Amino acid sequence: MSSIAFKNFHEAGQAVLRFLQQKFGFDLWMITRVEGNDWIVLQSEDQGYDVKPGRVFNWADSFCSHMVLGHAPRIAPRSEDIPLYASAPIAQQVNIKAYIGQPLLKEDGSLFGTLCAIDPEPKSEQIIEDGGLVELFGHLLSHILQREIRENEQIRLHERLQNEAVMDAMTGVYNRRGWNQFICTEEERCKIYGHPAAILMIDLNGLKAINDQQGHAEGDRFIEQAALILKRALRQEDLLARLGGDEFGILILSHDHDSLEQLKQRLIEHLADAQISAAIGYAIRHPSYGLEHACKHADEQMYIHKRQCKI
Repeated sequence: MSSIAFKNFHEAGQAVLRFLQQKFGFDLWMITRVEGNDWIVLQSEDQGYDVKPGRVFNWADSFCSHMVLGHAPRIAPRSEDIPLYASAPIAQQVNIKAYIGQPLLKEDGSLFGTLCAIDPEPKSEQIIEDGGLVELFGHLLSHILQREIRENEQIRLHERLQNEAVMDAMTGVYNRRGWNQFICTEEERCKIYGHPAAILMIDLNGLKAINDQQGHAEGDRFIEQAALILKRALRQEDLLARLGGDEFGILILSHDHDSLEQLKQRLIEHLADAQISAAIGYAIRHPSYGLEHACKHADEQMYIHKRQCKI
């Protein structure tokens, strides 16, 4: 590589993949993220497999899942000679005859993902001698990644400091403008780092009746109370916004299905304790579609819940 002055993890990854492809000649080089059983392609240098960033594979099906555990070699010039690789489900889906893999680690030493390559033809045993080069680049990318994740945590907090232009004056949470801004920002980060994210959409029930029967001032207090309850139930890193009269959105940056369902039920219970009824829907961001799609799906789930509440 002509320069080692990279602006960020994405730029460093692109340069590393191009260099390794030229050096080793494998048809596909990837930088991936492992999240649960999802194996997410963040970047690729592809000469024939048609694997693009955002593609999701099953982690347990991959060669890499065996490699990171130390059960199979990091470099396999003839991967069919390695029983675990030959029997791996991915080998039945994709033509793989040679493999290279290197773990990418988080700051605490846990697995972030992998730097890896596959090719449809066997390779010379000589590539094993260059394994140190792949390991070096893996350490380099891990170091850049760890630094950027730390920096992004601080940047995210700075972005969310109260700013009148993106705050809802009534409730003190973010307004729709702030919501749209942060959704776009987090989507870019999700694309680069593969961060898991989810959306919850919340619609309060009964606002019209309160406005009609008790007046708009009481309706405003109803909304303010709901916003306070929601805010207290969330973590500092979660983002709460008022999207309309009685509609709220929440952006969650780490999750699984069980924790989201638990959060939904906890929010419903906290609101119910204040005699506030709400319909809630949630959706997990899929790397192939993004946060905007998750917003729409969460909204659809919220309306399903709303109809169930009326039964």
